[in-house]
Amino acid sequence: MKKLTTTLFILALAVLAQAHEFWLLPKKFRYKAGEEIKIDLMVGEGFEGEFWDLKRHKVEKLDLHRLNGVKDLTKEVKPTEGNNLIYKTDLGGTYLFTLISNDAYIELEGKEFNAYLEEDGLDYILDQRKKSNSLDKKSTEYYTRFAKLLVQSGDRTDNTFKKVVGLKYEIVPEQNPYDLKVGDYLTCKVVYEGKPAPHTLVKVWNRVRDTSFMQNIYTENDGTIRFPISTTGPWMVSSVRMIASEKEGAEYHSLWASLVFGI
Repeated sequence: MKKLTTTLFILALAVLAQAHEFWLLPKKFRYKAGEEIKIDLMVGEGFEGEFWDLKRHKVEKLDLHRLNGVKDLTKEVKPTEGNNLIYKTDLGGTYLFTLISNDAYIELEGKEFNAYLEEDGLDYILDQRKKSNSLDKKSTEYYTRFAKLLVQSGDRTDNTFKKVVGLKYEIVPEQNPYDLKVGDYLTCKVVYEGKPAPHTLVKVWNRVRDTSFMQNIYTENDGTIRFPISTTGPWMVSSVRMIASEKEGAEYHSLWASLVFGI
């Protein structure tokens, strides 16, 4: 029985490790004044997932940014399966929702951890493990989510989209997605502790009906990527950065950033 429990525990960790992405998903991306924005907190892979379990995890901060200021909506988050945040639009413009999760803990066997590092472009951590001859060593890790969502109310867009909100790790678009159309290009900058993050793997996802498409792009020296808007529908830009843990109890701390918008 003990062996079976251990096996199931390891399998559960492996599944958790594969459920990399976290994002804020609205029911739609464009609204009229007075409509309710309903947002699900999602976790999964391939822009496909399940509702984030708010019985196991916690939202540390959820803010709404607009031209006229910032509103703290943390207490408005509901621990339900879907519709975790409902916010009624009033003025028109671009709305930017930002979320910071609590620090969650995970352990992975060496093989699973190495595969995860390779998949997410964390070669510098993998190289450290090779040099220290610790590829077989179990990993201990805290991970934190930093998610952003852009939606549009009314027809008039504004510059809220490009605000650097001060997340430890964040993705900032350099054009308003709601001014773009199919065939245009979008530039995004990856920012770590307020500074551009060069040579960093970024995953760009878009969903067409029931199919998700993904491309890997590395940031330039200035921390930017540029990609074509090939279809209408939901888009997500995501990246992960791993550092040494500053908290006791784990060796690593991974920072997961995502940006979601619609075309």
